[in-house]
Amino acid sequence: MADVVSLRRQDQHGLVLRQVSGDVLRLTLNNPPANALSIALMEALMAELAAAAKAADIRVVILAASGELFSAGHDLKELTTHRADDDRGRAFFEKSVRLCADLMLTINRLPQPVIAEIDGLATAAGCQLVASCDLAICTDSSTFCTPGVNIGLFCSTPMVAVSRAAHRKQAMEMLLTGETIDASTAKDFGLVNRIVPKQYLQQVVNKYAAVIASKSPQALTIGKEAFYRQAEMGIAEAYDFATGVMVENMLGRDAEEGMGAFLGKRMPEWRED
Repeated sequence: MADVVSLRRQDQHGLVLRQVSGDVLRLTLNNPPANALSIALMEALMAELAAAAKAADIRVVILAASGELFSAGHDLKELTTHRADDDRGRAFFEKSVRLCADLMLTINRLPQPVIAEIDGLATAAGCQLVASCDLAICTDSSTFCTPGVNIGLFCSTPMVAVSRAAHRKQAMEMLLTGETIDASTAKDFGLVNRIVPKQYLQQVVNKYAAVIASKSPQALTIGKEAFYRQAEMGIAEAYDFATGVMVENMLGRDAEEGMGAFLGKRMPEWRED
């Protein structure tokens, strides 16, 4: 696996911290103590992802968090404040929930793969954020839950991502009980890919990112989009769709270069544009 070099830090006091290391972008939630998904934080993260989508030199995005919690989900204090509005908060609630849904869709639709780096609790929309990422790697002390039912609020929007990442009955178990699951259970459920000791978390995530970043950017972009599109189709439709995608991919410059390099027993040279 390639080493990650050329670290650059920017805006160390914002709600989302940004680091660029070669062709890998690390975005860190920085809204202590709970890294709650306030309107301001979600807007900041959306802006960073929108910029990343247009950056040809960024091949992988890592989504991490500062402090002891990954994310406690929506900012309940912010939401509760708006119960005093004339509409009892309806407009603000809709704004917050829709913005959160747009954030999750942005992650799904981002051209680059997104890796969640979790150390601590990921709850409600924070768990939704983990489930929305393409890969998720956590520490052995991380925990996960969708506890809305405990406060009379079923986690309906987190359900969308969690039910697509976890097995159906396990997702329902989380949603109906609201109980917290440990890292091992989250892996069994399908929420995370790998569990590592805390001291190795960033190293392991960086290695994953470096390996993925070394692949054809054209193939990664085509493949990620196709993965999520076919997942919502019936099997026959999915094969028809994937057949067309693969033929077009085969005609692409990177596939031609990659096949030629393999047959010629050399390393491929991917084009940046």
